[in-house]
Amino acid sequence: MVSLFTAFSISNWMFQTRIHDIVYDGLLTDGQKIIQAYQSTPSAELVPFMQHFSGYSGNLLQLYKKDREPLLQEIEPIHVDPRDIELVLANNITRTLDANIHSIPMVGIPLQINGEPYAMFISLQHNRVEEELMHSIHVLYMLILFFGSFLILIAARYVVNPIRRLTEATKKMAKGTFDREGLSTKRKDEIGQLSISFHEMAEELTKLDQMRNEFVSSVSHEIQSPLTSITGFTKALKQKKLSEEVRLKYLTIIEEESERLSRLGQNLLQLSYLQQDHHPLKVRAYRLDEQLRRIVITLEPLWKAKEIEMDEMEGIAIEADQDQLDQVWINLLSNAIKFTPPQGMIRIRSTENAHHVVVSISDNGIGIPEEEIAYIFKPFHKVDKARNSSVKGNGLGLSIVKQIIDLHHGDIHVSSNLGTGTTFSVTLNKKNVLSRQEDDK
Repeated sequence: MVSLFTAFSISNWMFQTRIHDIVYDGLLTDGQKIIQAYQSTPSAELVPFMQHFSGYSGNLLQLYKKDREPLLQEIEPIHVDPRDIELVLANNITRTLDANIHSIPMVGIPLQINGEPYAMFISLQHNRVEEELMHSIHVLYMLILFFGSFLILIAARYVVNPIRRLTEATKKMAKGTFDREGLSTKRKDEIGQLSISFHEMAEELTKLDQMRNEFVSSVSHEIQSPLTSITGFTKALKQKKLSEEVRLKYLTIIEEESERLSRLGQNLLQLSYLQQDHHPLKVRAYRLDEQLRRIVITLEPLWKAKEIEMDEMEGIAIEADQDQLDQVWINLLSNAIKFTPPQGMIRIRSTENAHHVVVSISDNGIGIPEEEIAYIFKPFHKVDKARNSSVKGNGLGLSIVKQIIDLHHGDIHVSSNLGTGTTFSVTLNKKNVLSRQEDDK
């Protein structure tokens, strides 16, 4: 509204200034022509001659001598400031407005008659048509100001209302309420894009909050189970009438549950460490096949106990963080051994091209249900078939695997069929892991 009012005032001032300039020029020209007509008629008397032209063609005339008294009978009164009369009598041309009606331009022209100075003032006769026209123009300006302000107000509300809803939603979000009601919009402009982006952000935060709650619940469950066992068997050990065999059994259970708690703590620390921004990788070149053979030898007691047959693989060189990939192969092979039945088969296969290496670890174990594959890399997720006391684990191993592979800008793919086995395929860059790590820094 301020901008519209300012535009109205400036345009009105510019219009009147331009019109006044045109009128001043026209009055000066008409006045000079009247004086030239009088001077070319030697027999004419000044006052009757000027009186004859007053009111002609819409012009009004008035003459003054040194006494500043008007010499012509006024058809309409012309109000002249005495200071302007003095200036014209001093042989100056003046441009001014009527002293009482400031919208009427007036020009003062000096002339000499028989060596005596006169001041002639010429102005415009009131024209009701022009007055109505100017009045209409002013009314039009006011209508433009009013309707323009009204329309701008509507447009402003159209723009501000969705921003206001976003502001309210932001305040709720800051308090932990991820309510997306009322944020949907069909607009395609920048406000619409902002609303869509905010809606997507709220949806992701809702998922993140659910994951956080599930994570806390899972951690609590994983901690509570061994603690309950440790507490229960510790109380049982206080009984004096226990045989040495039972006492040893209880102590073994307490030891295993303590180790389980320790592994859980270590895995949580490692997962948190891997999820930190700008996690440094100690990249170096080494033989991937030798690394895998070393891991297989390390896990030999596990697969030998189940009489599982292990495959060999061809020689491959790679640039990566060897310690981190040790954890990847240990977790994947350990899972394969866990879920492969006695006298089963685990195959380690590798393929390579100029840029990538693909390592596949396949088993003929119990497999993973198709609906579970999308969730196996989430922390604490356990496939239902694995939920038995004979299979140890806290559901963090595959989460750690996924995080390490992501840090190496690689990919992991899972294919599985119930009852026939599972294959984990890991794709890694052969040589440009180091350069990408430097880019991240």
